[in-house]
Amino acid sequence: MRGLAGDDGLTGFMPPALPDAAWVLHSMYEHELGPTGMSYVAYRRAVLNGGGPEIIPGLDPSEVLGGTPGEHPGPRWRRLRWAELSQQTGDPVAPEGQLPCYRSFPSLRMPNGWPVGIAGPSEGSLDRTDWNRLIDILTEHSPQGAQTSCLAYYNPLLHGAKEFDNLHVRAGTLAHAKVLYDHPEEDGWTPSNLWAQERTWVLCTDYDLWATKVAGPAPLIDALLNDTDIEALQLPWTL
Repeated sequence: MRGLAGDDGLTGFMPPALPDAAWVLHSMYEHELGPTGMSYVAYRRAVLNGGGPEIIPGLDPSEVLGGTPGEHPGPRWRRLRWAELSQQTGDPVAPEGQLPCYRSFPSLRMPNGWPVGIAGPSEGSLDRTDWNRLIDILTEHSPQGAQTSCLAYYNPLLHGAKEFDNLHVRAGTLAHAKVLYDHPEEDGWTPSNLWAQERTWVLCTDYDLWATKVAGPAPLIDALLNDTDIEALQLPWTL
């Protein structure tokens, strides 16, 4: 991976196209009440100061943009696709020359961040639903299917300074990849990189990004781009 990406993997090894690539956009959600006129940061401050309004019943005041990756936020929340939000705001899904990250959708940013009512994408990790679907697609497009041998790398930022001198890699098969989400030592983080040992495909979830790059054969990339569950796109300036 060091040789392929040409860097140290501090936030994840970012692969080239090999020969093609797509970005899986991390899920975001919108509450049925819609976005509000208060940011998450302002809401949290109001609640912690003793008496902030309960804008959305049951909302955890500690939740901030890109909060803990994991499960669907609840029955009153719906998936908000990046393309839909782009149409609503007029912001491009990814400005030319940039990657999907905290700089995306600048028109939503209030003085203290995004509005309460929209749960932003997780940073540096896929949520469970997207991870499971991505593993299913990789399995469908791997010659050995679920028995495809693969390696999972976790960047040192996920494991503290004590891990900076050691590469943190796990080995297994795609049949076991979904279980990584609940591995007790990984705290709900998906791997920074997952790749087939035969080198047919590789993915990278950079610690600082809101999307996961998948590089591999054209049929795999086409499957991602046309999937009805995963939201994926190609960014020509990253190929």
